[in-house]
Amino acid sequence: MAGHTGATRGNRAVRRNRNVKIVATVGPASASREMLLALFRAGVDVFRLNMSHGTRDAIAKSHALIREIEHQTKRPIGILVDLQGPKLRVGRFAGGPVTLEAGQAFRFDLTDAPGDATRAQLPHPEIFAALKPGAKLLVNDGKIRLTVTACTAQSADCKVTVGGEISSHKGVNVPNVVLPLAALTEKDREDLDFTLSLGIDWLALSFVQRPEDVTGLRKVIAGRNTAIMAKIEKPAAVDRFDEILAEVDGIMVARGDLGVEMPVAEVPPLQKRMISACRRAGKPVIVATQMLESMITSPIPTRAEVSDVANAIYEGADAVMLSAESAAGQYPVEAVAMMDNVARTVEGESSYRTAIEAARAPERKTVADAITAAAREVTETTQIAAICCYTYFGTTALLAARERPTVPILALTPTVTTARRLSLAWGLHCMISHAADRFSLAVGNAIRAARAEGFAGDGDNIIVVAGVPFNVPGTTNVLQVAPMDETMVRGGAGD
Repeated sequence: MAGHTGATRGNRAVRRNRNVKIVATVGPASASREMLLALFRAGVDVFRLNMSHGTRDAIAKSHALIREIEHQTKRPIGILVDLQGPKLRVGRFAGGPVTLEAGQAFRFDLTDAPGDATRAQLPHPEIFAALKPGAKLLVNDGKIRLTVTACTAQSADCKVTVGGEISSHKGVNVPNVVLPLAALTEKDREDLDFTLSLGIDWLALSFVQRPEDVTGLRKVIAGRNTAIMAKIEKPAAVDRFDEILAEVDGIMVARGDLGVEMPVAEVPPLQKRMISACRRAGKPVIVATQMLESMITSPIPTRAEVSDVANAIYEGADAVMLSAESAAGQYPVEAVAMMDNVARTVEGESSYRTAIEAARAPERKTVADAITAAAREVTETTQIAAICCYTYFGTTALLAARERPTVPILALTPTVTTARRLSLAWGLHCMISHAADRFSLAVGNAIRAARAEGFAGDGDNIIVVAGVPFNVPGTTNVLQVAPMDETMVRGGAGD
């Protein structure tokens, strides 16, 4: 965002009239500059670049176009890179697809020979090392299900429990088994070097099974100003969710694989519990996969899909995500506009505030917790137009967002990387502001920003929250109710 250095240069045209954020995946249907700009104007806050698809040249081009749009609109835009992770697939079937019947025997092995009706290659010795009799193997998104009856380090004899058509390179899931596989593959490491050189805001780590997967990535990217998001898509990650949450900066509830590896009826309550835990921790959470899937080919979604998006918003998710709908669908802009409309409608209902208030489980462990909770409480008892958080690393703003106040939250920061990262968090209107080394400057910047963005005007009061000393994480310790007074702006600006 070169040239955008002051809060007075806001752009009211892109102010969102909702709190939940929208993440959209970039792909062939949305890779042009015109389409990316249309998606942003329709409501996208964060763009997802999926390393499982597309060339590096295409990824770099999309990244550059998003940054051009950011400069044009003068609003921070987050970029999330989704790492592919290990891909478990069966081998080749030289004669074409084979139909497996329930009850029949079938073998997986390491032999590099075309598959047939009795066996197929599974070129992953790590799977055989972890299997035991009774373990389940799921093929083609769980459409085919097998139970292991006997296994060695080179093969697994199975009984087909749910039959179907199996063909070359179909995906394999191994639920309820912790596989001796690192979440980061060699491809991921190469993709990391490439995308980090571009400058990205969030890294989504696939195939997370344990907290050590996250700490391993943290060591690889040490010194980078990039946040880590764990994709929860395996039962092993669910079992150790609290430990994983403690290590990451955000969570993606990746319901696709999670719904394959677990009974689908268990996914909705799991989603609700994970959103609640993320909110308590003050860490952003995305609900992803199949949210408006029918809009890949239809201009309108099903009522069930709309209810699904609405439920995630009622539960307090920070963001909802589009995958193929925006990457490869026929109606990417309409899908974003639909999410935006659903969000604004839900958040306008009194039942939404009731749900948000009921789900509040405050943690009062630190001064920062108390200050941001007090900011929300003051807005409930007095006439306050907005909460303005002066934040360098983002901690203060995330704690304010955790409270889910009824008034807008302005996240003012002198660092563009922080603003981009915070664009994923619930309710935060992120702005690049002048640097401040004393609280009076922060107050002046906040008044100027609230006026420029149309959040407050003459006669209004705002709350200013900051940490002193400045630019030190975790020091949120000052709250002031400030009138929209021009003399304070001049004084705060150092004039």
